[in-house]
Amino acid sequence: MTGLLDRLAPTGRVVVVASNAHRRAPAGIEFDNLSGARGYSPMRAYGQSKLANILFTRELARRLGSGGQTANCLHPGVIATNLMRTVPLVGRVAMSLATPLVLKTAAEGAATQCYLATNPAVANVTGVYFRDCNPAEPRPMAKDDATAARLWTTSEEIAAKVA
Repeated sequence: MTGLLDRLAPTGRVVVVASNAHRRAPAGIEFDNLSGARGYSPMRAYGQSKLANILFTRELARRLGSGGQTANCLHPGVIATNLMRTVPLVGRVAMSLATPLVLKTAAEGAATQCYLATNPAVANVTGVYFRDCNPAEPRPMAKDDATAARLWTTSEEIAAKVA
């Protein structure tokens, strides 16, 4: 992350895409199973990764302080994308029927990201989880500062090994 921090403009904004799927990580960040060697369901692994995104954003915001740089994260919503091409036919048919009712278009899904990156109203807001261009409440585990700091340190250690 230091490579980014060294290049971030004095009023730069970091926008991290998380997801409401962070709620699918019932055990939180499983530091003793980060590789998934003991197994995960795909949705549980996805949930843990999105929880990690929220915790990362929280710790980054803390590290940036109040000097004008910000870090926020968001749930973009469930978006009608080509990602569904890998879902079995029955699922694709169900999703195609649901699309006009519950799925967002790509533009609607990008709205909160664009809002956080450009809107003057959030120029000084940092460390917040958003949904539909509004602050939203993540699960309590996503607000655990000790876990956020531990995840940051663990990530630095892993990155140092592979660099």
